[in-house]
Amino acid sequence: MKKLLIPALVLLLGCTSQQISQTINSAGKVFTTEAPLTEGEVGSGLKEALINGTSKGSDQASKVDGFYKNPLLKIPFPPNVQKVETKLRQMGMNDLVDDFVLSLNRGAEKAVVEAKPIFIDAIKAMTVQDAWGILRGDKNAATQYLKRTTSSKLETAFKPVIKNSLETVNCTKYFTNIVTTYNKIPLVEKVNPNLEDYATQKTMEGLFSLIEKEEANIRENPIARTTDLLKKVFASQQN
Repeated sequence: MKKLLIPALVLLLGCTSQQISQTINSAGKVFTTEAPLTEGEVGSGLKEALINGTSKGSDQASKVDGFYKNPLLKIPFPPNVQKVETKLRQMGMNDLVDDFVLSLNRGAEKAVVEAKPIFIDAIKAMTVQDAWGILRGDKNAATQYLKRTTSSKLETAFKPVIKNSLETVNCTKYFTNIVTTYNKIPLVEKVNPNLEDYATQKTMEGLFSLIEKEEANIRENPIARTTDLLKKVFASQQN
């Protein structure tokens, strides 16, 4: 047995600079040992995963009904004026409220198209330290990184798009009609919420929730790792 173990150890020590080293075990069988991840592999693997996840999330959300028919993303009537919806529905104005909610979600779907290039710029700017922190961090570490590095730019980019989108799909018109109708009701407290701010915030929240879902899938599901590099990077955290 010693005669078999000695050459195996010699071979292992002599191949530490290679990505894959071949070793012989006591039974005489050949097996392979993965070399430690390099900084380049970690950076490239994380960037690839993030680009895949953000692209998939953005594409999914920007489709027709990407928000409206997804219960996790659907933007409801603004909660700070929920009493407006309740009162109007009590008065039989369901169609007016429903049209507004549909147009609100259509506006979000149109705005999300602007997100992908912003995400990709942030991913390309990722440092080696960022990549290691994400790989070793919580299950949503990549999503949190994107929130920190893109939220301000997303808000700036989304607001004019949201404004235009809401006008294009008549959401602004519906909301003006709703608020005007409600404010004419005797004895009610008048309301005038900022629709663009609300729509922008909810659009960003929905988009990040999709990205977080994609991140969890890649971390937990080997099938979702579609390249050898992704398999190596994420498998290293499960060994």
